[in-house]
Amino acid sequence: MNELLPLLTYCTLMSGTPGPNNMMLVASGAHHGYRRTLPAILGINSGGAVQTFACCLGLGALFNAWPAAHAALKLAGTAYMLVLAWKLAGSPAAQDRPPERVGFVEAALFQMVNPKTWIKSVTVASVFMPAGLGVVQGALLVSVLGAVVGFPCISMWALFGVWISRFLSNATRRCAFNAIMAASLAVLALLLLR
Repeated sequence: MNELLPLLTYCTLMSGTPGPNNMMLVASGAHHGYRRTLPAILGINSGGAVQTFACCLGLGALFNAWPAAHAALKLAGTAYMLVLAWKLAGSPAAQDRPPERVGFVEAALFQMVNPKTWIKSVTVASVFMPAGLGVVQGALLVSVLGAVVGFPCISMWALFGVWISRFLSNATRRCAFNAIMAASLAVLALLLLR
């Protein structure tokens, strides 16, 4: 169990700190409520677990062998996050409507271009694989533990969005909130590009 404590701490920090997933969940929680945001939460967790599992089985080594692939992924992820920020900010005529809800599949697929999720997955694969287990068993263990730890961490961000929604009762506040969330997502995208 002591071997797993650093992994659990790392997963808590990576899942609980601001990032593209959590900004998306705050906005979704504020506009759609927790229950309608739950598919996105499950998609983020599932996509991240599959990605971690694949990295533990050797996908992470590909990025070490081909740094250009990692750079291309960073660019694709940044571009996608900037598109999400643009959609969240909305056009002037549509700012009083909530942004589209992100579903399970979209959230799971988003992990493939989310630089923070790649950093987490590759780090788990290269640093936290347990000794004494086979590769598949170790990969399954760290992937499941990451998802179990991640669920409450990212749920808190969606619940924060639900809580803040009571302050978004008029169009001006909703526009300001959407602009702040969009700007936060854009800044995160550009910071992850470094």
